[in-house]
Amino acid sequence: MYDKILVPLDCSDLAEIALPYAEELAGSMGSKITLIHVSESADDEHDHMHRAYIEKMVEITKKSIKKYFEKLSVKSIKVDSVFFAGHIAEQIVDYAEEQKIGLIVMATHGRSGIRRWILGSVAAKVVSATEQPMLLIRANDTSPKRRKKHLFKKALVPLDGSKESEAIIPYIGELASKLKAEVVLFHVIAPVQFFAGIPGEAANQTYGPDEIDKIVAKKKGSLDTLCAGLKDKGIKTSSKVVVGEPAKDIISKADEIHADVVAMSTHGHSGFDRWTLGSTADKVLHGGNTPIMLVRASIDTET
Repeated sequence: MYDKILVPLDCSDLAEIALPYAEELAGSMGSKITLIHVSESADDEHDHMHRAYIEKMVEITKKSIKKYFEKLSVKSIKVDSVFFAGHIAEQIVDYAEEQKIGLIVMATHGRSGIRRWILGSVAAKVVSATEQPMLLIRANDTSPKRRKKHLFKKALVPLDGSKESEAIIPYIGELASKLKAEVVLFHVIAPVQFFAGIPGEAANQTYGPDEIDKIVAKKKGSLDTLCAGLKDKGIKTSSKVVVGEPAKDIISKADEIHADVVAMSTHGHSGFDRWTLGSTADKVLHGGNTPIMLVRASIDTET
């Protein structure tokens, strides 16, 4: 599932914040790491400098990852690089698809100077177009202390009761098993039910206390079933159901439990089949304070 990890670099220090995460993942699972650099033009006068920089980062990554060899009982983990010219996001997406990359690990802030994930940034374009799982590392996660510690101790996994949202489970299950991380399954029930009313308009109905209690109990039972499956694999797992605003409460819960990553599917009961502005995943992506792993629900999952 994670045989190949792709890390886009743009020769900025901030883009490099993705590397410790890729190293820990590859070092725990024996994955190959590929560093990718895309120049906007084949005639880039700084191309030789960029190539020298990327090759230097390949050597640094090879040295950094050696500390994991004893754990894996291997002598090496392959680290290489590729270079392209053209539209940056398109080249990253195309290469990831062609090579069947298992995970794209990418910083959300590079040389462009963008300090948030906003429409138009390279990260946002890759997120919206790729079918490959992505791990996005926030630009403010740059402290030396953060780089030195174990980066994946606890994962928050938001679910919405749909099979589509559960697409994340096997992905986070494999990571948690290999990295000995704790998993917290989390479901937020919106207190208002939306349904079709007058054509062209949406009506809503607030759940009563008894209805809320029944829904909470049902959802908690579903989460506990998923917990049992993860626990059978030796993964420390717990679950929590709350009533509130999904995106807001996901962000708050991640902060509360000091989650190292929020892992979620990009398609749930909302009906979005893309990562679109307004979806819960998009709101958590833009408003959260934690690295986020996104997995697009497959067609098989949706049927």
